[in-house]
Amino acid sequence: MTKLLGLCKWLLPVVFLLTGATVRAEDKSITIGVNNWAENIAVANMWKVLLDERGIKVQLQNADKALIYNSVAQGKIDLTFEVWLPAGDKPAFDKVKDRVVQIGPWFKEANLGLVVPDYVAVDSIDQLNANKSLFASSGRAKIVGIDSGSSLMQLTEKAKTTYQLDYDVQSSSESAMVLSLERAIQRKEPIVVTLWKPHWIWSKYKLKYLKDPKGAYGSTDSIYGIESQTFRKQHPDVERWLQQWKMDDNSLGSLMSEIIKQGVSNPEKGAKAWIDANRTLVQQWTK
Repeated sequence: MTKLLGLCKWLLPVVFLLTGATVRAEDKSITIGVNNWAENIAVANMWKVLLDERGIKVQLQNADKALIYNSVAQGKIDLTFEVWLPAGDKPAFDKVKDRVVQIGPWFKEANLGLVVPDYVAVDSIDQLNANKSLFASSGRAKIVGIDSGSSLMQLTEKAKTTYQLDYDVQSSSESAMVLSLERAIQRKEPIVVTLWKPHWIWSKYKLKYLKDPKGAYGSTDSIYGIESQTFRKQHPDVERWLQQWKMDDNSLGSLMSEIIKQGVSNPEKGAKAWIDANRTLVQQWTK
C-alpha cells in the first residue's frame, strides 16, 4: 500500500505534465474548411501533411463555400483556401470580408471557358460557327459540358446566346467530360469542352482556351485563402508560410494528378508523395 501511494505521488505530476502537453498540442491545432473541388481537396491535404510534419495537428472540415466562409468569419474554422476573386466568389466574400484576413493569392490565373486540344485549328469562340463540321456528332455540333447546374454550364449557355452558337451543349459530369476529352486526344480528333483552371488535366495534355472577345465568361480570377482575424496571432509561423505559398498550373496540376494516381479515396497519401517529390518548392514556402 505504501509502495502504491508512493507510485501515485510519482505519477501525479507526470499526469499533470502529460495533460498540460495535451492542452498545448490542442492549442496548436488548426481546422481547415474544405469544399468538394479537386484543387481545394488537394491543397487542404497538402497543408495538412506539411503542418503535421511540423507537429501541428490539422483537422479538415467539409462543407460548402458559403458555410465555410461564415464559419471562418465567426472563428469556428481557422482558414480555407478556395475564394475566387474579384468575380467568382465576390457575393459570398463580400458578406464576410470585414471579419476575415485574406491569404494570397496563392494561384493567380483561375479561368472558366471553352477549351480545345492545341492541335485544333480554332482559336476563338467566334470562330466556332464557321467550323461546326469539325465538332459535329450525329449531324449536330456539340460542346461537351459538365453538371447542368454548375456556374460553368450557366456561363456556357450565356456564351451560346452571346455568340449565337449553333451548337448543342451536352450536360454530363466532370469525369465524363474528361473521358470524352482524353478519347478525342488519343484519336487526335477535334473536341470542344467546358473546362477551368486550375485542373489536373492541364498538366497532362496540351490544351488551349478559346478566346472570348465578348467576355461571356468574365475576367480572370485569382484564388485566395481566408483566415480568421485571430489566426495570425495564434499561429504566426503558419500565417507567414501561407502568405509565401504560390502555385501555378504545373505544380497544382501535378499535385492533383498525384492524388488521382495514389487513389482519390485517400488524398493525404497522394499529397505526401507529391511533397516528397517537391521538397525544394515546399521549403520555399515554409522557410
